[in-house]
Amino acid sequence: MCGIAGVLNTQGMEREKLSGALQQLGTALKHRGPDDQGVWSNSAGTAGFAHVRLAILDLTPGGHQPMHTPDGNLHITFNGEIYNFRELRRELENEGVTFRTQSDTEVLLRLYEKSGVTMLPRLRGMFALAIWDEARQLCFLARDPLGIKPLYYTFSGGRLAFASEMRALQSAGLAGRQLDAEALVRYFQMGSVQEPHTLLADVHCLEAGHYLLWTGGRLVKNCYWRVAFATQEMEPSEAVQHVRHALQDSIDAHFVSDVPVGIFLSGGIDSTAVLALARAGGHENIDTFSIGVDDAEMDETGLAERTAKLFGAKHHMLRLDAVTGQQAFSNFLHTMDQPSVDGLNTYTVSAFAAQKGMKVVLSGLGGDELFAGYKSFDAVPRLHAFNRAAHGIPFAAGVAGWALERNPFSAKMRRIGSMLRQVPTVENSYRAFRGIFSLHEAKLLAASYLDCSYGSLPNMPNHQMQVPDIHDAVSKCEMTLYMRNQLLRDSDVMSMSQGLELRVPLVDRDLFERVAMVPAHLRLRRGKQMLLDAVPEVPEWIWNQPKRGFVFPFEKWLGQQWGDEFAVATRKLPYKNATWFKRWAVFMLDHWLERS
Repeated sequence: MCGIAGVLNTQGMEREKLSGALQQLGTALKHRGPDDQGVWSNSAGTAGFAHVRLAILDLTPGGHQPMHTPDGNLHITFNGEIYNFRELRRELENEGVTFRTQSDTEVLLRLYEKSGVTMLPRLRGMFALAIWDEARQLCFLARDPLGIKPLYYTFSGGRLAFASEMRALQSAGLAGRQLDAEALVRYFQMGSVQEPHTLLADVHCLEAGHYLLWTGGRLVKNCYWRVAFATQEMEPSEAVQHVRHALQDSIDAHFVSDVPVGIFLSGGIDSTAVLALARAGGHENIDTFSIGVDDAEMDETGLAERTAKLFGAKHHMLRLDAVTGQQAFSNFLHTMDQPSVDGLNTYTVSAFAAQKGMKVVLSGLGGDELFAGYKSFDAVPRLHAFNRAAHGIPFAAGVAGWALERNPFSAKMRRIGSMLRQVPTVENSYRAFRGIFSLHEAKLLAASYLDCSYGSLPNMPNHQMQVPDIHDAVSKCEMTLYMRNQLLRDSDVMSMSQGLELRVPLVDRDLFERVAMVPAHLRLRRGKQMLLDAVPEVPEWIWNQPKRGFVFPFEKWLGQQWGDEFAVATRKLPYKNATWFKRWAVFMLDHWLERS
């Protein structure tokens, strides 16, 4: 795991100026790669890469990046891990390719040399990468299928600059400060910035499953993979075995490492399943990590400790109170790349694991999206049916929606009102359930921050999702609108701020494609029953409890130190009955704006 960055320009740059920009980018990303760093630029000054390294595979200096082919034609800067790199390497060796290192980076470089962009479907892992072809004067940039690793870029006047974090582009003077109106509206609506937008108008997030080709000052974007459900009929017992094999395969793949691999253990079903499968795969001497809080209703450390003991793991627990929680929050604010209503939990447990000497950990993130762990799988289909029925009555949806979205007493009614005033898509029904603010409230807030009129804000696009089964459609929404834009992004930024690689074996393309073969009525049974059937080692004391999540008592902890700032955020809200998450969203944006 690493940090990558680069600058491409058709006109060429003076070596000193290009070197300075690359050094600034590398410095801004140093926390992502404390083990090594490097820069490279070609003689014409048209291409330059920066890289900071967290050494996980091939710990020798041979893994240094940017890396080059022996003939000096191809150059790569790569962030992530390719879990099937050894199989790919053997294939290339059988074809006569020789290797100088034991790294997955060199495998990528030589595979691209042979196959070009068609190599992407063969990669199993999480990645963001850039490869410069000196002979063709072409740069290829790509991001993994599910969006685990980020890649931000800015393109203007033929110049392309990219980095693993948006703030690196800002620190190097390669990005402006103007806010993106659509991104701001969606941030307020959903609590996170939705790709391909960022909060900065001139910076974009390369979408998951996409790649870029830059040559001659022109930039072309293509998609190579999308979330799709190719279901097959199967018996329930067959489905369970099918899912078990797919899960075990993913867990084993994610243990590919030259350093020890630990596990975040929250006391919930997903992380417990990850630990159970790790032990079933023969992985031993596993360290597990959890965070405890001084709130009995939220604290799951007793469950986590009991689970770790059951599976023979060495458990580490950090207990937070108001004082230590406030300190963690202060550090967390400094770490933020873009604001969201999540991330503090991941930051805190990542810092704890790093302090214990870990460089790689697994997380159970992704189980809720794949196996129906959220209330949305019950609520959104009902809400969408109501949405479609209301739009079937002339003028009913628009009139009722206008009144409901101005309801001063109910945030839920305001979200439903905004839903009724839009095209009745699954995504809009989902946003009405999952959202923080209604679209109307989000636009009111955005207009205030942008100092523009409500009517001048852009219309939000409405995409019609082509997924036959409504429950599969909810799964896709959870994966592409929530998990990708909030959970995965926050997990990357917060873990990498501590020089820690966070792997997510339940967010894996091979796993998804195999599990997505199982029909929704089997895979998405209530209570994640398919996951429990496939991993019966999960003990009763884990699955027979209410779902609580991995959360902290933020409001109680932060009221004393940050109370005034949250009060300012509350006064900005268009309606009085503010939830904690609404105040949190405004507070986080205000803090980000002050720092940017």
